[in-house]
Amino acid sequence: MASISIVRSDDSYEGAIKALKLIRDELAEKIRKRRKVLIKPNFVSAFRELAATPRESVEAIIEFLKENFNISEIIIGESPAIGSFESALRNYGYHQLKEKHPEIQFIDLDSYDQREISLDDERGEKFRVYVSELMFNDDFIKISPCRAKTHDTVIVTLSIKNMVMGSIRRGYKSEMHRGYYSINYNIARLASKLMPDIGLIDGVYGMEGDGPVRGEPKKWGVILASINPVNLDVAASYAMGFDPRKIGYLYFLTSWGYGEIDPHKIRIVGEELDYVKTRFKPHRSYRQQLSWMERLSRRSA
Repeated sequence: MASISIVRSDDSYEGAIKALKLIRDELAEKIRKRRKVLIKPNFVSAFRELAATPRESVEAIIEFLKENFNISEIIIGESPAIGSFESALRNYGYHQLKEKHPEIQFIDLDSYDQREISLDDERGEKFRVYVSELMFNDDFIKISPCRAKTHDTVIVTLSIKNMVMGSIRRGYKSEMHRGYYSINYNIARLASKLMPDIGLIDGVYGMEGDGPVRGEPKKWGVILASINPVNLDVAASYAMGFDPRKIGYLYFLTSWGYGEIDPHKIRIVGEELDYVKTRFKPHRSYRQQLSWMERLSRRSA
């Protein structure tokens, strides 16, 4: 079973380095001979830094991979929901990374060819979304670094949701919002096609309350990393004070065999999971978000 590394840190760069070092051998097994890296940060909004992946944790990932593995190509790609990709790069200081690492390419995922994917909502109606073809290229080691945040529809947004929703073309992201059951189920379906190879969750300062954009800062001082993003998100959501079984897309993915829903059955290295556990204030719509479980109960009846 893939390990989850957990470290305490008040510094995104140093904490990310330490978290990656703890699972270096597992990273080597995942990376093997691949030399291309695609890092997909979370720029849900190009205008609020607390909503975005800290630049420092991305810098740590790049420098750790370059120091430990034979990396030849690095792409940082995203499709923001609010604002432009270029605005996010500028506002969050990501251009500084290219000054240190000239080989970095910044790519708006919407600029690539798109693959049409057909999905079904909870009423049985079909709809389609378009996903950047780049996200299906297995030549790349796909990495999903994100900030620990609460969410207005699916309770938490962590490494899996970052990869899935950010890969969908602008203008089609809203198609996913067709009810609480539907969005959880379809995030899981897309995740089965878009699963990142590596996830890293930066909780030095997370976002609680009305995330993923309008929440408040939560000083936590914890960073987690793994080559199994499902287990990573299960462990992180538990450590944030939530029951992973009540997070629909994690429930579906673990029921399909992608991970373990019981955080205490997941192998942890570094800090103990219960030792770093805290309580993130949920979004004000938390109770309504749990209605996906009612739909599940009706389907099981």
